[in-house]
Amino acid sequence: MSAHTIRDLIKEKYGEAAVRAKSGGSSCCGASPALANVDPITSNLYSDLERQELPADAVAASLGCGNPTALAELHAGEIVLDLGSGGGIDVLLSAKRVGPTGKAYGLDMTDEMLALAKENQRQSAVENVEFLKGEIEQIPLPDESVDVIISNCVVNLSGEKERVFAEAFRVLRPGGRLALSDIVVRGAVPSEIRRNLELWAGCVAGALEETEYRDMLSQAGFVEIGIEPTRVYHADDVKEFLVGTDLSSDLLVTQVDDKFMSAFIRATKPAVTA
Repeated sequence: MSAHTIRDLIKEKYGEAAVRAKSGGSSCCGASPALANVDPITSNLYSDLERQELPADAVAASLGCGNPTALAELHAGEIVLDLGSGGGIDVLLSAKRVGPTGKAYGLDMTDEMLALAKENQRQSAVENVEFLKGEIEQIPLPDESVDVIISNCVVNLSGEKERVFAEAFRVLRPGGRLALSDIVVRGAVPSEIRRNLELWAGCVAGALEETEYRDMLSQAGFVEIGIEPTRVYHADDVKEFLVGTDLSSDLLVTQVDDKFMSAFIRATKPAVTA
């Protein structure tokens, strides 16, 4: 499957998700809309306080697999970039953490998500935010212009992950940090899942194996790479996010039991040496 085909599918599916969020919710990772509130990947990622601080539509449009803003240790005055910012929940939370002397950018390629994010920004009255239209494989920001890059269950969707990591390295300042929540694979995954195009828009088929993830980051120039599991998905979870596909057989579910996990990925761009 080509990167262009994958990109078009993601635009379509996440545009639909933005529309659904306006009417009461959405769902990630292949779960049916009826399961949106119990989705094993996207549910219960944000604290009650975080949800109360933001517009309901921002929370409803969250299709992430973690809470990178809570794990990234953001500091006042920092410049943050969210790759694949969706409805803007992580951008708005980041903006609050870096304060008025800092700034949070959100980058998304889907018009419907960008419109939703800008409306959520207006409702939340957060000023130190800017949403950009573009692709994570070609970030529309200058070299060495941000301190921290976050992303929430988006890198796995790209068909050109090497370009994503190269671009992230380019726009980070020396000593800058990468702080991603993503789906990561442990060991081999059945080829049926890898070949299923629909699952590219649901967090599964594009996920990198743990060692492969480390190797790609290292090849891009990153150091201090760490992958910390935050949720490991068992057979019952797998059944939920394969609902509605032709991959929900008990045999296949058993083969992917414990193979997928949400993880927090840390990496650093080396500081300039004397």
